[in-house]
This record gives sequence, structure tokens and C-alpha cells, in this order.
Amino acid sequence: MRHQSRIAFILLLSPLVLWLGLLILIPHVDMLLISLRERVSFGVYETSLTQYEKALTEPLYLRTFWRTAVMSVLATAITLLIAFPVAYYIAKMAKGRLQQVLFMLCLIPFYVSELVRTFGWMILLRETGIVSNLLQWTGLADQPVELLYTDATMMVGLVYTSMLFMVVPLVTTLESLDDSVIEAGYDLGGNGLSVLREIIIPHAMPGIVSGCIVVFMLSLGNYLTPTMLGGKDSLWFTEMIYNQFIVRSNWELGAAFGFMLLVLSSVIVWGMLRLTGRTLKETMG
Repeated sequence: MRHQSRIAFILLLSPLVLWLGLLILIPHVDMLLISLRERVSFGVYETSLTQYEKALTEPLYLRTFWRTAVMSVLATAITLLIAFPVAYYIAKMAKGRLQQVLFMLCLIPFYVSELVRTFGWMILLRETGIVSNLLQWTGLADQPVELLYTDATMMVGLVYTSMLFMVVPLVTTLESLDDSVIEAGYDLGGNGLSVLREIIIPHAMPGIVSGCIVVFMLSLGNYLTPTMLGGKDSLWFTEMIYNQFIVRSNWELGAAFGFMLLVLSSVIVWGMLRLTGRTLKETMG
């Protein structure tokens, strides 16, 4: 009986182990090994840290690396500021069918691919788009306005793309907060700000942390939105990785860029968990 249980456990665990090994562990180890080699001649390589030296000393690479990190953190903060009141209204104020309708409205844009949604923003914000025509019709502009290919437009796209992944964990966490606890906060002399600070935010912290982690990872690794909405002047590190792998066929430097991005995301997620005093198990549970 014990032998059969062990076999069943192994069979159940095998798909997960294969998935982690074949799609995550092995590719990352291979990427690390590629990043640590330098081409001496055709087909001949030697182990070296040259690629990381290039990445950390070339001003363009270094500036793009830190710019991507800062913009991703900013996109995460903006997404949280917008998503929190939306999630609170859905979880605690909307009732019955209205709650379901509002939640569905958050889901509907994600029924289509990110490419289609990004093209939608391009149609809205181009010179001949709806927003430009509206500005001219209201007299706020006397000629067509090009709103694409700026950092602000790219930020709009990043926030829009990630919004659902912030709203869902927040709604789930806030729904578990008993209304009587909020009422008790007011009964004990608290105001809206103090109740928010002392009761609502601490209770929602697991959803806040998990949502921020997911949104930050999505923003940091996003390629499509920065490329299409940001334009050529809005440098993004994933675009540089793509260029090294696909355009220049420089797999060694591209692998170094990719591993740097992996380390950066891991460090920031670890710092976020340390700052909030939570463990990864608590956050994802």
C-alpha cells in the first residue's frame, strides 16, 4: 500500500518536475553558461566575464538597465494607486449583480491579446485618432496632436496591461475583511484615513504585495508595449535583449542581459518582501 502511494505521488509530481526542469531550470542554467563565454574564433569559446563587463561599463546599456527598473517600479506604484480604490469598491461597496458586472468589466479587456489592446491604444492616440480629434473639436488644440511614442504613453500602456493582475488579488483579499471590523474602527473614533491606515491596508497587505510582485515582473519583462507605444527613444532593456539575440546574433551578450534582468527582478522582489515583513509563502497563499 505504501509502495502504491509512493508511485502515485511520483506520478502526480512528475509533470511539475518536468515543467520546472525543462522550461525554467535548464534554460536558465544554459543562459548563464552562454553569458559566461567569449568567442575567441569561429566555434571556439573560452570562459570569461567579458559580457558582464560590457553590460556594466557601457553607458547606454547601464542607463537602459536602470531606466527599465525605475519605470517598472513606477508603473507598479501607479497601478496600485489606481487599482486599490477600484478593488475596494468592487469588494466592499458594490453588492449583488453590480459587483459581478464591475468585475466582468475588469476582465473583458483581457479576453483579447496584448497585441490587439496595444493597437487599440495606438488607434486612440495617433494624430488622426479619437483623442486628437476630440482635442481639436473642443478647441484645446488647433492642429492634430501626436500622443504616441512618449514615456507617458508607454506608462499608460504598462499600467493598462497589468491592471487586472493587481485588481484580482486585492479584491480577493478585501472580500475576506469583515464589514463589522471596519464599522468597529469608526465606532472607536477613527476617521476614514485612520481606518484605511490601521485596518484596511494591513488586512489587504498580502494582496498588495502579491499584486505588486506580479505587476512589477510583467512590466520589467514586457517587450511589446514599450516597443509599440514608447517608440525608438524610449529605451527598454527587453528590447536590447531582443536585438542582441535576434538582430545581432550576439547570444553571449544577450544572455548576460537576460541574466542581469533575472537577478534584478529577484533582488527587488526579495527587497519588497523584506520591507513588508512577509514571506513568499504568506504572499502567494
